Amino acid sequence: MTTGVDGLDTVLGGGLLEGRAYIIQGQPGAGKTILANQICFHHAAAGGKALYVTLLAESHARMIENLSSLEFLEPSLVPDGVYYISGQPALKEGLDSLVRLLRGEIRRHGTTLMVLDGLLNVREAARSGLDFREFMQNLQGQADFAGCSVLMLTSTGLPMASPEHTMVDGVIELTDDLSGVRTTRHLMVTKHRGGPHLRGLHQFDIVERGVAVYPRLEARYGQPSRGDTAGTERMSSGIETLDAVLGGGLPAPSMTLVLGASGTGKTTTGLHFLARSSPMEPGLYFGFYETPPRLLSKAAAVGIDLGALVDQGAVEILWQAPTENLLDGLGHHLLEAVDRRGVRRLVIDSIGGFERAAEHPRRLLAFLTALTNELRVRGVTTVASWELRQMLGSSIEAPAVEISSLVENMVALRFVELQARVRRILAVMKIRDGAYDSQLREFEITDRGIELASAPDGAEALLGGFAHKRDEQASR
Repeated sequence: MTTGVDGLDTVLGGGLLEGRAYIIQGQPGAGKTILANQICFHHAAAGGKALYVTLLAESHARMIENLSSLEFLEPSLVPDGVYYISGQPALKEGLDSLVRLLRGEIRRHGTTLMVLDGLLNVREAARSGLDFREFMQNLQGQADFAGCSVLMLTSTGLPMASPEHTMVDGVIELTDDLSGVRTTRHLMVTKHRGGPHLRGLHQFDIVERGVAVYPRLEARYGQPSRGDTAGTERMSSGIETLDAVLGGGLPAPSMTLVLGASGTGKTTTGLHFLARSSPMEPGLYFGFYETPPRLLSKAAAVGIDLGALVDQGAVEILWQAPTENLLDGLGHHLLEAVDRRGVRRLVIDSIGGFERAAEHPRRLLAFLTALTNELRVRGVTTVASWELRQMLGSSIEAPAVEISSLVENMVALRFVELQARVRRILAVMKIRDGAYDSQLREFEITDRGIELASAPDGAEALLGGFAHKRDEQASR
């Protein structure tokens, strides 16, 4: 039985098992009520019958009011598809009375999904542990007989050895964890009897459409989702002289890392690559630092009419502020956009946006491994930027070996200062399985874009002058 919650069915290995009982637990405010209602309305929209039983003080009217801003709430499904009742009066008479109420309501409505909101109240009303276990057995028996799935919500973190955990078929835990000054919502399936699931913590958020779960990318794509192919095709970088240096262009599909300090031309390099996009070879700009208006203006300043490509449907611009993003949310949004448009040219500006979103920095390598694998098997040729701190000098600070090993191609851009002028130099550091020109090239950024020297003479003379000047300074 699918839940209709983005990403949750993937974590659950396909969804909930029909006729089984599950616990959803989490502290107040973690999102239990929203999640349960979202599953109910999806179930009703698909033709099922959902019964929502509250054992809490909150009225149904107040609950609906609190949910009214969420897109999944469809008032026309109430009460025929989603029916709300209060179990508090029956609970005051004892657990047997509550079981009789639930049994009768399941039969009367032909319920196929029931939510019991307030399991902790049942536990507290039980005269003994045996009394509570009998209630759980009776409830599961009735639900199983009727072919009804049950979701029980509780606000307390119960030990795995508790009767609730041992007797149900699955446990879904929601948390809201503090890391520094920010909080991040996590979901974890700690038990899922009879079905595979993605283990560990997965980020989720509450957005306009309701709960959205973002499975850890490295867990979902531990192995690439489809077969990889190693072709011999080359894709133009958008700069003819650079294509010659690259040995005919960028291998396709592949990942190219463009390294350089701020202002060296990384984004402009990406814009040249996107400028070759077409409706038949769609491009995507996935950026963190340049807003769409600023990006269009920047492209126009170097002679690239990016706005026209956007209007033609050849390029899409996706921008997200580099603030409190969810790492896996970014990864899934990127892959969704790639699949939706059949993207062939992708610019990620920059990898630092993912790095800033990483709640646990040690995860970044595994995340990027899964992401680059998925882009590659989807036939995407990617140009990604990586900002270096070093502004000037004749040497370059390469990224960590682990990051370098993920990419097939690396191009370095750097500044060199000589005779009171700052000059730019480009160097191709590696190309996957292909010959390339490893000599340095000086380049300029003009109103026609990047103009790369066709011969290395200027760069060699420039670095020679830099070294000579450095030697003179050292001898003083």
